[in-house]
Amino acid sequence: MSNLFQPQFDALRAQAPALRRQDAAARRQRLRRLADWLTAHRAEVQQTLHQDFRKPAAETDLTEIWPLLTEIKHTSRHLAKWLTPQRVPTPLALAGARGWVQAEPKGVVLIIAPWNYPFYLALDPLVSAIAAGNAVVIKPAEQTPATSALLRRLCEELFRPDEVLVLEGGQDVATELLRLPWNHIFFTGSPQIGKIVMRAAAEHLTSVTLELGGKSPAIVDATANLRDAAEKIAWGKLLNAGQTCVAPDYVLVQASAQAGLVAELQAAIQRYYNAEGKGISESESFARIVNGHHFARLATLLEDAQQRGATVLGGEIDEHQNYLGPTILTNVPPEAAVLREEIFGPLLPILPFETLPEAAAYVNARLPPLAQYVFTTSRQNQAYLLDSIAAGGAAVNETIIQLAHPELPFGGVGNSGLGKAHGHAGFLAFSNEKAVLRQRIGRTGIKVMYPPYTARVKQLVGWLLRFL
Repeated sequence: MSNLFQPQFDALRAQAPALRRQDAAARRQRLRRLADWLTAHRAEVQQTLHQDFRKPAAETDLTEIWPLLTEIKHTSRHLAKWLTPQRVPTPLALAGARGWVQAEPKGVVLIIAPWNYPFYLALDPLVSAIAAGNAVVIKPAEQTPATSALLRRLCEELFRPDEVLVLEGGQDVATELLRLPWNHIFFTGSPQIGKIVMRAAAEHLTSVTLELGGKSPAIVDATANLRDAAEKIAWGKLLNAGQTCVAPDYVLVQASAQAGLVAELQAAIQRYYNAEGKGISESESFARIVNGHHFARLATLLEDAQQRGATVLGGEIDEHQNYLGPTILTNVPPEAAVLREEIFGPLLPILPFETLPEAAAYVNARLPPLAQYVFTTSRQNQAYLLDSIAAGGAAVNETIIQLAHPELPFGGVGNSGLGKAHGHAGFLAFSNEKAVLRQRIGRTGIKVMYPPYTARVKQLVGWLLRFL
């Protein structure tokens, strides 16, 4: 069956060998052009994200532009080292040989970006893919059309279409693209769609990086600084109106600290988004839900929790603006949908616990989260919670910003993802680590064990098994 995008794919595949041969300097030059474009078009990026879901300009700088520039700078600084073959020690039994590992590009790769951070999550993996020497197709999110159009223009201005190509469209475009024999697919989105991507990749034995999601907990023990914890949890939860894959999905708080934490959360929300007393809906610092479909889903989660008896603090709604205000939920019954589904919005359930094993058991009874947040002043409690809970990544006395650390690999575990991104981990995701052994010519240690398998050879093999 013919494929709508076969000609573009073939052009990328034809160009891939030339990209493969580019040295570190040539790849850094392409990244430098991208960084210069971001700096020159900063205001346009801000306006575009505001157009798609009224994202505040400062949040665009903080979550879309700054991490991209950081990734480019870090990658450019280390790229020559990453491309240098890495020597490995040789065991005595292979004396005479030398071994090393060298990174080579996978070839033609596909990046499928989500809508919640549509600019950053399209271009951050592109940085790694370019650094590794690949030809790239980006499929941006159709839910943010203004950003998708800007991404297409950016790539048309900076790259040849057989090097980096943006293909816009909806599910039909993604489905058609997934039928092609990519050398790697980098997908960011929900676990449900991640399974579809993985099934499609299996048809061609294509490797994948799946950056998914899940219900990331924030755990606050009785020793925590409650004001500090509340400020960081409120910021991490309400950034981008909660539409963040690593946002704290719910809070587990030691029962003796619950009242204090809730009061501090309410105070922090007012300081952040209602400093002038005009109401949070009038704040220029609070984004909107991306579209009516996702707004309706969140409104349904809130209504379900209310009907089941949850206490609602906040909950202001304006469907005409896709506005859902910051909302704290307490006394939430276990059967509430907000405790079963990934929220991806500004609803924050607060659940009390008595002991740390109880909190760990609650998290571990569910699918492994993408992130785990621990708020404590006790090193012992910190160690217990980090060691007892499986998660893709973690932060202690902080939220979100672990993503901004270029030396930390980012990714999930189990249902929250497969593979890692950022920095060297991202470079390796788009690379094949080729293992190379170089043997000397002539007499080598292993030759004395070639056939025929005489008594002498058998004796040597015995020595090998015993001593080497």
